[in-house]
Amino acid sequence: MKTETLEYILFIWITLALIVHITMFYVTAPFGRHTSDKWGLTLNNKVGWFIMELPSLLMMSYFLVFGTYSMDSYVWILFALWIFHYTNRTIIYPLRIKPTDKKMPVSIALSAIIFNIVNAGINGYFLAELAAPNNYNLEWLSSPHFTIGLLIFIAGMLINLKSDTLLIGLRKKGEKNYQIPKGFLFDYISSPNLFGEIIEWTGFAIMAWNLPALSFAIWTFANLVPRALNHHNWYKEKFPDYPKNRKAVFPFLF
Repeated sequence: MKTETLEYILFIWITLALIVHITMFYVTAPFGRHTSDKWGLTLNNKVGWFIMELPSLLMMSYFLVFGTYSMDSYVWILFALWIFHYTNRTIIYPLRIKPTDKKMPVSIALSAIIFNIVNAGINGYFLAELAAPNNYNLEWLSSPHFTIGLLIFIAGMLINLKSDTLLIGLRKKGEKNYQIPKGFLFDYISSPNLFGEIIEWTGFAIMAWNLPALSFAIWTFANLVPRALNHHNWYKEKFPDYPKNRKAVFPFLF
C-alpha cells in the first residue's frame, strides 16, 4: 500500500470519528454502568474487555516482530508504549475489575474489535512498512515533539492508572452499589480515567508526529468525551448530593 492510499483511508477514518462523536451525544454505549438488555446477546464483562482489546495488542506485537522496518530504527519505542498500554487494558485491567451482574452486549464487543483491528492495523502498518527508518532516528529522539509527547503520554498513562485504581477500590468485595468517587482528579472531574487516556494518546500523536497517530488521538477524543458526559449525567441523576462544581472530563472547562 502506498502512503497516498493510506492517507485517503485515514481521511475517511477521521471523518467517521467525527460522525461517531456527534452520534454518541445521543446514543449511550450500553456497557458498564449504562448496560442495557435491549442490545441483544451479552457476555461476562471481564471476558468482554479481554476479547475487544486483544486485537490491538496482537496486531501491534505482530508488526513489531515481523514488520520490515520495526527494528531498523527507534520506531520500536512507539510500538513498546502501545503494547505496554494494551497489555494493561487487555490482561491486567480485566483481572483487576470486580465481577458484576451487568454484562457487556456482544454487539459492543464486536464493534470495539473492528475498531481496534482498523486502528492498530493503520498505525502498525504505517510504522512498520511506510515510515522510513530515518523518520525515527537519533534526531527524532532529541526533537522537542518527542520529548514533549513522551512526557504527555506518561502523564496521561499515570492519570489513567491512578484513576482506575481508585474506581476499582470504591466497592469492597461483595458490594454492588455505586459510590461517589473522591480524591485525586475526581475532585474536579467525573472521569479522570477517560481524561488520562485522552491525554495519553494526544501525547503519542505528538511523539509519533504522523497522521495515523493523529487519527487515533481524534478517535479517542471522539469516543471518550461523550462517554465522560454520560458518566457525569449518570452521577448527577443517581446522587442528589453529587458535587456541583465537578466537570465531566476537562477540569474547570467541560
